[in-house]
Amino acid sequence: MAYLSDIEIAQSTPLRPITEIAEKAGINTDWLELYGKYKAKLDNRLIMKSERKNGKLVLVTAITPTPAGEGKTTTTIGLADGLRKIGKNSVVALREPSLGPVFGIKGGAAGGGYAQVVPMEDINLHFTGDFHAIGAANNLLAAMLDNHIYQGNALNIDPRRITWKRCVDMNDRQLRFVTDGLGGKANGTPREDGYDITVASEIMAVFCLASDIDDLKARLSRIVVGYTYDDKPVTAGELKAVGAMAALLKDAIKPNLVQTLEGTPAIVHGGPFANIAHGCNSVIATKTALKLGDYAITEAGFGADLGAEKFLDIKCRMAGLTPDAVVVVATIRALKMHGGLPKTDLGNEDLEALEKGLPNLMRHVSNIKNVYGLPAVVAVNRFPTDTDAEVELVIRKCAELGVKAILSDVWAKGGEGGTELAREVVRLCEEEKPDFRFSYELDLPIAKKIEAVVKKVYGGDGVTFLPAAAKEIAKLEALGFGGCPVCIAKTQYSFSDDPTKLGAPTGFTVTVKSVKISAGAGFVVALTGDILTMPGLPKVPAAEKIDVDSDGRISGLF
Repeated sequence: MAYLSDIEIAQSTPLRPITEIAEKAGINTDWLELYGKYKAKLDNRLIMKSERKNGKLVLVTAITPTPAGEGKTTTTIGLADGLRKIGKNSVVALREPSLGPVFGIKGGAAGGGYAQVVPMEDINLHFTGDFHAIGAANNLLAAMLDNHIYQGNALNIDPRRITWKRCVDMNDRQLRFVTDGLGGKANGTPREDGYDITVASEIMAVFCLASDIDDLKARLSRIVVGYTYDDKPVTAGELKAVGAMAALLKDAIKPNLVQTLEGTPAIVHGGPFANIAHGCNSVIATKTALKLGDYAITEAGFGADLGAEKFLDIKCRMAGLTPDAVVVVATIRALKMHGGLPKTDLGNEDLEALEKGLPNLMRHVSNIKNVYGLPAVVAVNRFPTDTDAEVELVIRKCAELGVKAILSDVWAKGGEGGTELAREVVRLCEEEKPDFRFSYELDLPIAKKIEAVVKKVYGGDGVTFLPAAAKEIAKLEALGFGGCPVCIAKTQYSFSDDPTKLGAPTGFTVTVKSVKISAGAGFVVALTGDILTMPGLPKVPAAEKIDVDSDGRISGLF
């Protein structure tokens, strides 16, 4: 049987005018700024003034990702559609895709099959220009920093201790380390520099954690760009860059309204990676969805040890949010890979490999229930090759933890394939009360907070801090940043910092190589393993298959 590609499904489904979607969500047309027929920005200030009671907040997360795929975004969208199918008023809130992965390793990132947000080509490409605005604000700050040094350096900035990098929203390893300011005195001060991908920029984190334009400006002003010759931090506020940066972001900060293939309102806004940043859509988007829907369905990037941990320990703490339920997405194929089965053999029944891989799912579920105290359900994203015996094994093992495992078939059936999952989510929200707690308290020293995540969430024995990291921690605590939450940059492929350790490894320690402050975002970043803030393209990038015809119709985008 020949299957349509995601983009073919999206292009064959008629879209509803965005004004119709807004009406369905109870959005007054005065709150809309139209970007063509099918996209709009929302004036969230008006929405936040609504006296409507907040809906239930549902977080969708997943097991540790594998090349077999898990389908977290697809499940998130299908769940929102499934809730609508059973008569519930749902709104989905998602991250915006980065151009780096779109043209790099995986193609589009707007869901899949019959559970997608549309127009998927727009969402995956330039969309409403938010990422361009974030990149421009980042690079404006970099330009003003270097210009300040060139024009006399009144702040006494040490060019060797500049921590602020330029950014571009593309996987481009060539830009990780550069030397600039060459060509003589008129062309700047020569120094070593580098680029991050836009989604790793602190501007992205600030953008996604800000509650409004005033909070955005306050956070921008606190960004540390480097240090003086006498070891004092220099901020964007001292460079007088904040007003201009905020002007670039004034439209971007408004959340974007689109729709699912079934017409469910979808808010897509912000997009930090979860392996190198905090992995959640904007606080503004989530709070808007809570105002508009009885159920706000949102996701966090990669596995629950990354996206969900940061959603809960950073975003919920800063924004005052408490999830009512959590969905942990898994596939039998991926669990068999965690059990040591090669990708080429995943179509065959293998209960032994599945049994060996199941501890990965069990640890994620246990973390949600026992570390964070939240009600949970497992969504098994079904594939045609899954056997009844394999499905039964997953259901039985989850039951031993007191959690239901429910088959989800949203890729093939859209919302209809997510109604059973939707009913269990409603039951969790209505019948089980969260006993929400964080994995660490803010008054712990920075090293102890990192250790708490490693031991409680990753299942490791402890943390090794390299001398440079230990020195930086001591300095940050002396500067008054010791009370910040921690954002751990780590491989997405393992609970550990070693991507080859699949399943639920034990007996490992995590090595923290360096630590830096994201003062505007309000967290301390700890970099582990070989994590990079500027990815590279693979040997065969997805870009090679993407094209556009004379009618402007895009193909090959997943």
